[in-house]
Amino acid sequence: MRRLLLAGGSLVIVTGTGLALARAGRGASRAADPAWATAGVATFRVTRRDITAEVKATGVIKPRVGAEVRVGSRISGVVKRLHVQIGDTVARGQLLAELDDRDLVALRDQAAATLRQLEAAKRYAEADLRRKRELFAAKTLAQSDLDVVEREVAVNEQQVEAARASLAYATAQVGYARITAPISGVVASVATEEGETVAASFAAPTFLTLLDPARLEVWAYVDETDIGRIRNGQAARFTVDTYGDEEFEGRVTAVHPKAEIRDNVVDYVTVVQFQRPPNRTLRPEMTTTVRVALATRTNVVAVPIRAVRWQGTRAYVLAPQTREKATAPERRWVTPGLKDDSYWEILNGLREGDEIVVGDATTKPESGGRS
Repeated sequence: MRRLLLAGGSLVIVTGTGLALARAGRGASRAADPAWATAGVATFRVTRRDITAEVKATGVIKPRVGAEVRVGSRISGVVKRLHVQIGDTVARGQLLAELDDRDLVALRDQAAATLRQLEAAKRYAEADLRRKRELFAAKTLAQSDLDVVEREVAVNEQQVEAARASLAYATAQVGYARITAPISGVVASVATEEGETVAASFAAPTFLTLLDPARLEVWAYVDETDIGRIRNGQAARFTVDTYGDEEFEGRVTAVHPKAEIRDNVVDYVTVVQFQRPPNRTLRPEMTTTVRVALATRTNVVAVPIRAVRWQGTRAYVLAPQTREKATAPERRWVTPGLKDDSYWEILNGLREGDEIVVGDATTKPESGGRS
């Protein structure tokens, strides 16, 4: 009997070991099956969101046409007074600098005196003409004498007009000695100092440069592969390094027809205009990262880009194995639409709330699989 118990114990032990080995064998076969290779793969529940397709480009901030003005002098002379420094804010018409104008004032006064002299001669000639006409009417003056006086009056009138023009020119020259701001803005640079002599010959010497910080724009360098999708009026956003991830909004207003080639890369300048942001200072030549919105879909079914897989030209996603019954992830064919950096719009094949696999996973081949 004791031997039988031992034998029975041995039988039980052998039987338990056999069951354990059988279960281990089945587990090993499942682990080797690609249908079970989803361990550690994240899942995602399908939601709705807004999708915006964008073109990315780098760029720089530039002044608009007319926003940067180099202010110079139309006449030669010595700088008597410089009223501004770099960084000063000026209004249109504000006095910026003065030249020594003593010689110009003397020429203006001389022109004014010449005008007064000629006007006096004209008045005398007109009075003489009236007397000569009375004598001619009384038959006591020849026609030739009257013609001489009339010619003198006509000449005097033209001389007075020439003198007035000379006075206007001399007055303008005096005005050129006062350099005023043609636009409102900020003094960006100063190229001269008090006491220096400036010579205006063929080109006006530059005194200083004014910049209107309210009239800036972004030049985005868009790659030739993307430029065909850019249109005037498209919304754009950009960031600058100094303000981190803070975005500024603008709109595409122009695309330069001539390409810019840098390091064998063909780019086209896309102009993005924007309004001056409050409480932020943007400056010319700041580097920008620009995003131009091509199209937007609102409240659409979307999944992460990593969840979309391809077989040839057909797209599909994987639905994870159920908890009740261990099955391989299901392949579900979908039609993708618009996509952004992270998500892809799904036009059909999924519904909101469906659960899918995100990451690397392999489906178990189906007999007579879908084509």
